[in-house]
Amino acid sequence: MTRRAALPGAAELFRTTVPRADHADAPEAAPAAPARSGRSGSGRRKHDAKITVYVSDEELLGLEQARLALRADHGIAVDRGRVVREAVAAALADLDERGADSELVRRLREPGE
Repeated sequence: MTRRAALPGAAELFRTTVPRADHADAPEAAPAAPARSGRSGSGRRKHDAKITVYVSDEELLGLEQARLALRADHGIAVDRGRVVREAVAAALADLDERGADSELVRRLREPGE
């Protein structure tokens, strides 16, 4: 009897996570709408800077539910970081475009925030 753990092979570790075109039932990913003011999320690439953001349990659950909805309802498989980067890009584009009338300014001015 061997005491070695069963580990996944290379095929399982390096499998593609994007639906292949030869699958007739695979949903097609909708193209992302360009952000206003030329801003967009950085997408999937190596990033040079890192920040730590603390969120509540409810915010983390909402973020994960959004990620799963993007995957299930829209065929867009992304990680939580990509969702956050796109949300930041959208908020900054709105701030650039609308200034004091932007959603970000309005939300930050709300009492109790």
